[in-house]
Amino acid sequence: MKEISIIGINEITYPHLDIWNWTIALYLYLGGMVAGLMILGAISQLRSSPITEKATDRPVSCYMAPILSPILLSIGMLFIFLDLTRKLNSFWFYLNFNIMSPMSWGAWGVGIIIPVSALWAISSLPGSYLDKLKRWKFIPYLYNKLVPYRDKLARLNCGLGIFLGIYTGVLLSSFVARPLWNSAILPILFLNSGLSTGAALLIIIAKDRMEKVFFTKADIALIATEIVIIILFYYAHLTSTSPHVESIAPFFTKGYYFPFWITVFLLGIFLPMALVLDVARVKGFSVLGLEKLRIHLSACLVLIGGLVTRLAFVYVGQLSSLSDIVKR
Repeated sequence: MKEISIIGINEITYPHLDIWNWTIALYLYLGGMVAGLMILGAISQLRSSPITEKATDRPVSCYMAPILSPILLSIGMLFIFLDLTRKLNSFWFYLNFNIMSPMSWGAWGVGIIIPVSALWAISSLPGSYLDKLKRWKFIPYLYNKLVPYRDKLARLNCGLGIFLGIYTGVLLSSFVARPLWNSAILPILFLNSGLSTGAALLIIIAKDRMEKVFFTKADIALIATEIVIIILFYYAHLTSTSPHVESIAPFFTKGYYFPFWITVFLLGIFLPMALVLDVARVKGFSVLGLEKLRIHLSACLVLIGGLVTRLAFVYVGQLSSLSDIVKR
């Protein structure tokens, strides 16, 4: 009789391994974008003149970034809830706190960020929005109570945004058994990418020309920084152990390189930068029709590139292991 011992992960026992799928990628994407909105919205709010009651007197980022933050993060939480196998057991996260568990930090962190960002959103509402929300009497009441603390809420949400942006990368990098994810550079990459997608979203929804150019210039700097961080990420893996070297192979030799490099680098980084690079030389803030179209197209490409980056890292990361890459 022939005895066969099967251990670990291989193509016989697990011919197709997708522990985490697109729902996790969308959660990480929206979480990073919200982090960018919280940080950039807080900075925009703190550097602006005292907020007036009219929306027309305020940059869109001063009130739309706070409003969108809890909404988009709640949608992201919905995606991660859909991924749970035993959904009713999710409340256990909030009955215990394990200081060594990234999942515990994330559950409690997001659970705090959503209500705090919602309070910031209420305090940032323009008068025209308040008029439409009069039917819910508690909103004007909370607005009057929170307005004196608006700047403090902005600073608090800026700090929470940094935590959220870094956490989206820590959630993956803490998995030692997945060499592609196990890098201290990944949280910095995701934070920078979240700032870039947040800036891109604000570019699209901004109405003021000055605001569009300001966030476009900021996004150019963030894209340039992202290029450096990605190069350092791959260099760190290339000079590390054999499993780390093998983990980046799909991006270069095993079928993932073409869609990844074309979508992320060409469409999500170099083309958006090429479209708006001349904006960095603009001394004034006049944006005409053609320039506005290029700015919006560049921002849309940045949003697509950020999404593909999350999808690529979630799926390709699950191909790597400490022993050998799982062949498909």
